[in-house]
Amino acid sequence: MSEGKYKPEYPRVAQLKTAEIFRDYLKKENIDLDFVEELSQGNSSPFTKPYQTKAGNSIGNAFCILPMEGWDGTTDGKPSELTKRRWKNFAISGAKLLWGCEAVAVRHEGRANPNQLLLNDQNLGEFEELYQMVEKEHQGAFGNTNDLLTGLQLTHSGRFCKPNSKTKMEPKILYSHPILNKKFGLPDDYPVMTDDDISSLIDDYISASVRAQKAGFKFVDIKHCHGYLGHEFLSAYDREGIYGKSIENRTRFLREIVAGIRSEAPGLEIGVRMSIFDWVPFQVGPDGKGIPSSQGNYAYAFGGDSSGIHEDLSETFEFLDELKNLGIELVCTTAGSPYYNPHIQRPAIFPPSDGYNPPEDPLHGVARQIKATAAIKKAYPEFYVIGSAYSYLQEWLPNVGEFVLNAKMADSIGLGRMVLSYPDLPADILAGNNMKRPKICRTFSDCTTAPRNGIISGCYPLDPFYKKMEEHDQLKAAKNK
Repeated sequence: MSEGKYKPEYPRVAQLKTAEIFRDYLKKENIDLDFVEELSQGNSSPFTKPYQTKAGNSIGNAFCILPMEGWDGTTDGKPSELTKRRWKNFAISGAKLLWGCEAVAVRHEGRANPNQLLLNDQNLGEFEELYQMVEKEHQGAFGNTNDLLTGLQLTHSGRFCKPNSKTKMEPKILYSHPILNKKFGLPDDYPVMTDDDISSLIDDYISASVRAQKAGFKFVDIKHCHGYLGHEFLSAYDREGIYGKSIENRTRFLREIVAGIRSEAPGLEIGVRMSIFDWVPFQVGPDGKGIPSSQGNYAYAFGGDSSGIHEDLSETFEFLDELKNLGIELVCTTAGSPYYNPHIQRPAIFPPSDGYNPPEDPLHGVARQIKATAAIKKAYPEFYVIGSAYSYLQEWLPNVGEFVLNAKMADSIGLGRMVLSYPDLPADILAGNNMKRPKICRTFSDCTTAPRNGIISGCYPLDPFYKKMEEHDQLKAAKNK
């Protein structure tokens, strides 16, 4: 599926050219989304608002670069020149919070692909150089790094591990999931990780955090989103033992990692990026649109109800209570998983090659995440909350973002796909410049389709650098299969 094969049935955001047209459309479609019609300038803009964490780290403005999975490291987990180019773009983007820049595995078997970054003793020097490059580039662009906060997202990919081949999955799972096991070809008796396996993995997270601190990073994110292992703990309702069933047990993984970090890497701040709600896995329906894989009585949606298609944040709040008790302040929100319900996680007009046509106008997906994030910020004002799902807004991103910040529905606007095509978007908005239309992400999903077909990820439609690569032709061929 691609922009060449799929004709969207919903209007493109670029067609909603005026505030009146945009507002009328939102009202007609009953999309609960608001925006400011005129952006504030200079210091009156909420995007310029600084923040200091309780740990003493300064964040100079309300833009955040979200972490994305990298597919262009070396096979032993070091940053490549492509990796460094992407991180340099993030460093000079204008955003003052870099949430890890990309997912970094804590052990080889937990890598999501054979070229994902891996933080071990052998690679520590390269991570030190990567951090210093970010500092140097940001210093050169903006004059200082005193208010730049750069962290590292630590991950284990769980049932989506592919550490040795771009095509062979080597899952590590916590429980047998009746839909996902079937979807990805796992038998019902596929072995689950033992408590001893988990204990050993916790040690790897702690060791990786110590290395991150040595490399210069100011915080680590213990990833709990998108169907990866940290997220799977939260839905381990059927798992026996000390890591399953009760919310106390399902959060034990996080608590034990945090305790180890506080002991072994004192002063290192901790954040959590979490899928604040989840839905049932979707599949391609008769008309090509996504439909739920099961009807009702879905028992594995953390942050969702048994229908599988609605949110219930009661357990999300219980998890956030744990974060509060642990003294964690940095919370980055997202939803669902790109592997099994991408339209709620990453709203897009064009689906990735392994996806389905959107069953709703993607603006519903944007509004859904903003609303859930706002509920969290209201309930937990002490958290510094970063929101996601803004890229699909395109020209209207800053207008919706300013409304969200003014209404205290979030503290920072997170940018993912958008900064692959338009890395200097934050700098432009902060300077009061008009957005550069040729660089605006149109959610063609090539940055997802490429890695799904074993090709490095990047913005092939809009970034001239990737347009010239031979991988661009490989991507075209993959999309035309």
